[in-house]
Amino acid sequence: MQNDTLVAVDIAKEVFELGGSERPGRVAWRRRLDRCRFLEFFAQLPPATVVMEACGSAHYWARRIEELGHVVVLLRRSTSDPTW
Repeated sequence: MQNDTLVAVDIAKEVFELGGSERPGRVAWRRRLDRCRFLEFFAQLPPATVVMEACGSAHYWARRIEELGHVVVLLRRSTSDPTW
């Protein structure tokens, strides 16, 4: 199965920031979701590749998102930090 959509997720305590792209190097859309709407959003999204920084809660959210049919990629901090 090929996923044409890439979703980047920034996890925080209260609000999650998402950016989506269907072409490399171009952000097609951005969303800011609270915890209660986060999984609702992915339930309505066609299968996609979801990328997020590996942290304490990222593994939990990755399992929940994978249950909805998406592919999740967890990145090390050194890979996802734009200041390195």
